Amino acid sequence: MNEGPLSDLLVLDLTRALAGPHAGMMLADQGARVIKIESPSGDDSRGWGPPFVGPDDALESTYFFSANRNKESVVLDLKDDADKDTLARLIERADVLLENFRVGVLDRLGFSVERMHSLNPRLVIMQITGFGHDGPEATRAGYDQIAQGEGGLMSLTGTGEPTKVGVPVADLIAGMYGAFGVLAALHERTVTGRGKVVHTSLLAGMVGVHAFQGTRWTVAGEVPGLAGGHHPAIAPYGMFASATAPVQIACGSESLWRAMCAAFGWDDTDPRFATNALRVQNRDALIELIEGHFASAPAEDWLQALADAGVPAGKVRSLDDVYSWEQTLSQGLLISVDHPTVGPIDLPGSAIRYDDNAYAGGRPVNDPPPTLGQHTDAVRRWLDED
Repeated sequence: MNEGPLSDLLVLDLTRALAGPHAGMMLADQGARVIKIESPSGDDSRGWGPPFVGPDDALESTYFFSANRNKESVVLDLKDDADKDTLARLIERADVLLENFRVGVLDRLGFSVERMHSLNPRLVIMQITGFGHDGPEATRAGYDQIAQGEGGLMSLTGTGEPTKVGVPVADLIAGMYGAFGVLAALHERTVTGRGKVVHTSLLAGMVGVHAFQGTRWTVAGEVPGLAGGHHPAIAPYGMFASATAPVQIACGSESLWRAMCAAFGWDDTDPRFATNALRVQNRDALIELIEGHFASAPAEDWLQALADAGVPAGKVRSLDDVYSWEQTLSQGLLISVDHPTVGPIDLPGSAIRYDDNAYAGGRPVNDPPPTLGQHTDAVRRWLDED
């Protein structure tokens, strides 16, 4: 029996790649029983690499590991009538079904929304698509890099040319919105007694996080460009060179700017920099001032001086540094599991903590990502016994 705030939920995860699996993992981390339905060839991401780990005859993708902890794996061929019947029996028992097939595919396999709700009126169905389930481009396949470009994020990222973010952020954000929508629909179900369909997409996720860059266009009529390492509307707020390594500074208020000036002996009434708007307008001169000052000493000296002044600042860490950092470890953001073929491994942990737990997520013990079909026989027995 699972533990956690969602431990009474059964979730069927029919998704592949990253957006849908990430949504499923978020629910699993909070205690939901998540059964991952895979084709005989498995989730596409099982083949994404290198790196691969494990014995030569059972190599596993670390990419797959990133989105599939705390799940069970069941292999079903949805072109086979017997396996379709197994899925129908699971749907009858489930609370949530996640799917990211291209529009119309699940209907052709015999599992339209209408059929699934006839099997289980309480079922919450979450559909993640590339560009939306309707509209003129609904049938387009969705992949992260395409969505980062089409959704405008790449036009804001980088310095010399549009650049994608270093993680599949379109996938991840769509998964987060999907999980949020599922929980809202489950809450509504406590009143109505019926499930509903939750739609989101990679495009919707990208537009949903445009934030102030979106309103620069929709309200002010400005088309934002590449932001590089500095905030387009706040200064100083960005990455600055020092004698040894970059220093990140976030002066989000006038009081912080005055504190920075006091720490470094600058005149906070300098007419070029007296207000945030003026500092943004004169950003090049501001960068020259700060980097000229920082060139005389190593980054650690400036980070300490900024900390002493109460000015938010930080370094740029590599991932090995992040995962060995005491603060990361203190938040439960690294978990240890014992994989059936790879053995003991560490994984990034849940980003959510509760006040009555010392660990992250809703589970005191986490399960490793499953091998392909690891739980097929056990789930079939459970269906027969239930």
